[in-house]
Amino acid sequence: MTQRYFDKTAAMAAFVGTILLLLGTLMHPSHADPNDAAAAFAEYAADQHWVASHLAQLFGLGLLMLALILLSRLFHSELGRVLAEIGKVGAFTTIAIGIVLQAVDGIALKAMSVYWANAAPIDKPALFAATLGVRHIEIGLASMLGLFSGLTVLLYGAAMLKEAQFARWLAVLGLLGGLFTTMGGLVMAYTGFSDWAMLINMPANFALLLWALGLGVRFLTLQSAPPPHTP
Repeated sequence: MTQRYFDKTAAMAAFVGTILLLLGTLMHPSHADPNDAAAAFAEYAADQHWVASHLAQLFGLGLLMLALILLSRLFHSELGRVLAEIGKVGAFTTIAIGIVLQAVDGIALKAMSVYWANAAPIDKPALFAATLGVRHIEIGLASMLGLFSGLTVLLYGAAMLKEAQFARWLAVLGLLGGLFTTMGGLVMAYTGFSDWAMLINMPANFALLLWALGLGVRFLTLQSAPPPHTP
């Protein structure tokens, strides 16, 4: 019975986490070029849902990492269990980076953008430079989030390859999503919010969300399975 509750909790975490990430992404303003700092800051300052969208992304990320942590209970092969245990460390690290990232991006950058947008002309250059500094801290954290979340998913995808209870396509999807996310984080570390970084992150995010939904379905299948008979 305890295992069934774990499975149901993991399924709900995967489904709700995916929904929150999608909701946060849809709420996020995306008209301005992220490489045009002045246009981006003006758009951020005017957005009424900035904080809410980033909190949705944060809680969505946290729920997906919770699903992965609970997933670790399902591995039985020696290599699978080792990879999953390392993956748990990556999941906790990803959550920690995500919290700091959203504190900077979701709260601090919004406040600085508002200060800059509403400042007197004489104060704008100094405030723009300060806001740009916050932006570069955001870029650094976003690149680390991509690296650690991607490597974490890679570990779980590799672990799933060693387990007969997981469909091979689900393991491969996790490997691909983790690989592209890691590559996106690495490119972002060198180039910032460049076109290449965005181009890599788009399919990576899509693959990871599909993978999360697949995990949720798998958890429900486990939850609905009858308990083993004990004489």
